[in-house]
Amino acid sequence: MENEKNEAQVLREQLFPENKHAGLRMSEEALAACGAFCDGYTAFLNCCKTEREAAAFFTKQLEAKGYVPFTPGMTLKAGDKVYLNNRRKSVILATIGTAPITDGVRLCAAHIDSPRLDLKQHPLYEDNEIGFFKTHYYGGIKKYQWTAMPLSLHGVVIRKDGTSVEVRIGEDAGDPVFCITDLLPHLAGEQMKRTLANGIKGEELNIVIGSMPFRTDKGSELVKLRLMQILNEKYGITDADFISAELEAVPAFRAADVGFDRSLIGAYGHDDRVCAYPAFMASLDTPAPVHTSVVILTDKEETGSDGNTGLRSSYLKYFLYDLADCFGANGRAVMRASKCLSADVNAGFDPTFSDVLEKNNCAYLNHGVCVTKFTGARGKSGTSDASAEYVGEVRRILDAGDVIWQTGELGKVDIGGGGTVAAYIANLDIDTIDIGVPVLSMHAPFELVAKTDVYAAYRAFKVFLEA
Repeated sequence: MENEKNEAQVLREQLFPENKHAGLRMSEEALAACGAFCDGYTAFLNCCKTEREAAAFFTKQLEAKGYVPFTPGMTLKAGDKVYLNNRRKSVILATIGTAPITDGVRLCAAHIDSPRLDLKQHPLYEDNEIGFFKTHYYGGIKKYQWTAMPLSLHGVVIRKDGTSVEVRIGEDAGDPVFCITDLLPHLAGEQMKRTLANGIKGEELNIVIGSMPFRTDKGSELVKLRLMQILNEKYGITDADFISAELEAVPAFRAADVGFDRSLIGAYGHDDRVCAYPAFMASLDTPAPVHTSVVILTDKEETGSDGNTGLRSSYLKYFLYDLADCFGANGRAVMRASKCLSADVNAGFDPTFSDVLEKNNCAYLNHGVCVTKFTGARGKSGTSDASAEYVGEVRRILDAGDVIWQTGELGKVDIGGGGTVAAYIANLDIDTIDIGVPVLSMHAPFELVAKTDVYAAYRAFKVFLEA
């Protein structure tokens, strides 16, 4: 019979299971749920372009869902919901499970900062009757990608008297935007001789912010004066207040569906809000976990996780100690029994640049959430490298939950490499592995992800928190 499988075909299916495109594996109902989930994710991206905005969004959602601020020593029982907002830049949320805290927590960790341009502490200057902001880029970027496109300005300014003012301009209809200029090709002969890495230098990332002078012919730097007048009238700040400000320039465009089939999402900040949002929503949708669930949405990953809002600090460890203490348990014992998914993105296979990836061990769009046993660079430097036993445990959880997943690594051995927060959590004696969404054009102002992979990430975090 033509339809009968020969022995080799049967054996091949048993020994080499095929990882099919999610579009061929998902039901119509699942695809509809995927679309609805990604609509919410897209809306989140458009309102949260910085770590402060994301932390504020998550805190507001938590309070609406009945979460209360965590206080060391508070009385807790199964079903209780608490959160910690760390300096308005990172958030921890926990739902108390029915199992004893000594059985450990189920932890998902993602970061909510993204590559961007920060303003220097003395940013405002005038040069030949054009006003500029000086910047210092944050995280790993290709500097040339940030020129000749609209930018918006986000952040906070702490004034001399200690009061604060929020800044968000360039996002709403009618707002002005800003930009960094580039040299016209007719005059760029010498610039074209630079390496791609130096095509635009760091000190050339100067943002154009205006060109109209103060209405007098007396004095110098009249454009700068006029711009400072506008800022003073709008925000009540002076030039000295930039010293105590955190202002960030990010792409002004909105997240959008990409492709005739609308199967992809193009946006700024997928890394790593594409993991933060699914992990957060998975926790909200798991109101009665067996093991206490903890989700941490952290800051500073793009610059190495240093600082008191990054995961090299002790705020997660102290939270887990304090949480254990609420039950009279030993924090070290709780951490040792805990399990973690370090929720961070991986490089998706890009056929245009296929030579940097090893096809048998990389992630593909629409093949599900990517489990990454190790990260690091070259000789696995800077990675936690999850144990075989823990990989097997995560594999069983995902399969039991019918999650579409794959494995991947960040490029060929002698080419790629990168870091996540996994090592810092594993260093707390917690079993940890990376899992996240494959991304194209990672760290660019406009990154691409597949909707099915975003939904698979949500499903993965949910079944993990429920396990």
